[in-house]
Amino acid sequence: MVLRLPWPLPALLAWGGAWLMFVLLQRAVSPVAALLMGCLLSTAASVMGGSSWWRRGLIAVGFPLSLALLGAASLPTWAWLVPLALLLLVYPLNAWRDAPLFPTPRHALQALAVQAPLPLGARVLDAGCGVGDGLKALRHAYPSAQLDGVEWSWPLRLLCALRCPWAHVRRGDMWAADWSAYRMVYLFQRPESMARAAAKAQAELAPGAWLVSLEFAVPGVLPSAQLRAPGGRVVWLYRMPLNRVAERQGGQD
Repeated sequence: MVLRLPWPLPALLAWGGAWLMFVLLQRAVSPVAALLMGCLLSTAASVMGGSSWWRRGLIAVGFPLSLALLGAASLPTWAWLVPLALLLLVYPLNAWRDAPLFPTPRHALQALAVQAPLPLGARVLDAGCGVGDGLKALRHAYPSAQLDGVEWSWPLRLLCALRCPWAHVRRGDMWAADWSAYRMVYLFQRPESMARAAAKAQAELAPGAWLVSLEFAVPGVLPSAQLRAPGGRVVWLYRMPLNRVAERQGGQD
């Protein structure tokens, strides 16, 4: 699988495949259509083939950038907006304040149910589910749970729904979605997003529900538990209501 190949092989394979598609299609369709198909291939490969944001960016822009530098095709000026439009479609600007696309490692949540047991049929939300890696990890931890995912980018949402047919995946803003029906909300975001996520969880989740974050802690809040995931990542568990550090210190004075 491309995901398991050492870097830079995923990028080389994606660029080579995009170039091959472009060269072959130029004989059958217009150069602009060939450019679009090559960009579609490289963008799809960026979703699946990079372990970090900068690697995905390199995979996605490598083909159109090399085409422009080499001048291998005579294209109208407006045609160079095609790669940009495609990237903005998959990675919308208003989602960049959250994690652009951070996949959850396969076994990162394998011990989660020990620390945060849930009743049978409990509803669990992956907020910002991307292409479904977090949902797959949650299913491994909670095979009897009702899993939901919300994702702003509709191409990623479609791919996630194809990869996770057992989950209910919809397009939407994770910050506008109602979290109140869930026993657990899982996210893999950025440090800057955690205070906002904690405030939303505190306001909407019922007492006893869980907010679970991979990698990034909520500032100023004591976790209910921590897990060390394979690869050294930390899973932070917060049970509602949140136990803020200032409140606890004030109670001890």
